[in-house]
Amino acid sequence: MQAAVKHLQLVTENQPPSQLEKLFQTHHARVFRTAQRVTGSATDAEDVLQTVFLRLVKGQELYDLSQNPEAYLSRAAINASLDLLRSRNRSRAIGLDDVDAESIVSRFKNPELEHSDRELQTLVRQAVARLGKTAAEMFILRYYEGYDNKEIAVVLNTSPLVVGVVLHRARTKLKKEIGHYLEKHNDK
Repeated sequence: MQAAVKHLQLVTENQPPSQLEKLFQTHHARVFRTAQRVTGSATDAEDVLQTVFLRLVKGQELYDLSQNPEAYLSRAAINASLDLLRSRNRSRAIGLDDVDAESIVSRFKNPELEHSDRELQTLVRQAVARLGKTAAEMFILRYYEGYDNKEIAVVLNTSPLVVGVVLHRARTKLKKEIGHYLEKHNDK
């Protein structure tokens, strides 16, 4: 995140704050949170944050942000996060930055349960990344960001009925994909 701030400072040095800089100051925390929820990693979330705003700086994104910048930036964060997940063949090693402090401090939790929780979270993230673009956006807005179907319909310029149908299909697909894992762990 600091690199993105430094880049914006270099671009706008000795000038009054630009519209883009104000946009960054207002929305960078939301973009970061969204990306971290999707990727599960603070490091990846910083990469996504940089990607989203650098695309705007370079003019790669042609969109009128005056209508609803929050909706656009949320979608951009979701899509950049999904692109990152889809393009990366993630290794099984976990960086120290990616480990929750609570999981290190807590000695009373069952290590097997913690491992299976992390494994399930990874499986869900991978399954969401394999959904189609619209289904993944809707799923993330609903279950990661807490939007209701009407709000999602407004953000994606569709009807709440379509949102409901797409979310139902996405949940069904995810249940099929991770069902074997859940069955295996519930039988124990």
